[in-house]
Amino acid sequence: MRKLSDELRERTKQFALHVIDLFRSLPHTEEARVLGRQLLRSGTSVAANYRAACRARSKAEFVAKIGVVVEESDETVFWLELLADSHILPAPQLDGLLTEANELLAIFAASQRTARRN
Repeated sequence: MRKLSDELRERTKQFALHVIDLFRSLPHTEEARVLGRQLLRSGTSVAANYRAACRARSKAEFVAKIGVVVEESDETVFWLELLADSHILPAPQLDGLLTEANELLAIFAASQRTARRN
């Protein structure tokens, strides 16, 4: 049976791959490139920083690293919303990725709260 951390590691990696795919589909305008680079950086950072959190050597290090994951997840939600609200991409095209970003944000924020409490 797979551990939850393994499942989340794979889920965040798949999320990063979807962000890369979305980035590649952006229009070739200056504003799309600027927002797209921000999204690419934060969206792929979620997976990388979650992997780092899983390797934390102490509770304090885990809390700090999972805090970075929360920040990057929230930032990713922001860039996706901005892409939709600015009409760079149609909102329906972003719905699935935005839903996943919000779900990951909720998971990691809950994990951060739990780790701080324990």
